[in-house]
Amino acid sequence: MIQAALFDVFGTVVDWRSGVAAAAQPILEAAGIAEDPTGFADAWRAEYQPAMARVRDGARGYVPLDTLHRENLERVLAARGHAGRLDETALAALNHAWEQLPPWPDSGRGLAAIRARMLIAPCSNGSIALMVRLARYAGLPWDAILGADVARAYKPQPAAYLRSAAALGLPPEAVVMVAAHNDDLEAAAALGFATAFVPRPQEHGPAQTTDLRPTGPWSFVATDLEDLARQLAA
Repeated sequence: MIQAALFDVFGTVVDWRSGVAAAAQPILEAAGIAEDPTGFADAWRAEYQPAMARVRDGARGYVPLDTLHRENLERVLAARGHAGRLDETALAALNHAWEQLPPWPDSGRGLAAIRARMLIAPCSNGSIALMVRLARYAGLPWDAILGADVARAYKPQPAAYLRSAAALGLPPEAVVMVAAHNDDLEAAAALGFATAFVPRPQEHGPAQTTDLRPTGPWSFVATDLEDLARQLAA
């Protein structure tokens, strides 16, 4: 019997692309930096997996995602010819964009409905500090904040999932991992978790080609989080 649901957050629960673009636009414009804010958000996000890979493969010790985001931001600015054009105040403000992301329209109601039946928590690569502030901004009603900081590991490393379930006092088979990303669910399923796929076909914009449909035998396939809540209640 499923007693808890763990959620991927960036892309599954919140719209990182439009949120980062909206936060970046006035900061870049104030510095006289001519950049398409959505393209800038995409470029910044493109550094996400490579930065975590260096932690996963042992090239560096664990550091919170906030630090990686800041390093990635400076890397993207330099690559686009903007090194040194944002002062520390602007850099810090832009890095906080990841704490101010809008939820998808169904997220609030869907999470509340699922929470009425079981524990809910993020299993995200975001730090506790980031996840707490994002939850307050987006109105996400988590029972706990779990994920990378708790495990000191980044998904899809097994510890990220297993230590999150253990923090709730539950075995993997009593927990469903919810994500819009098939690779996230593949990693969780290999550890014995139930799985739920919720597609977000606009996560990467109108030209998205990945994760448009389930690619594995997931326990649940839902149209959105409200639909998932209904399925979990059945």
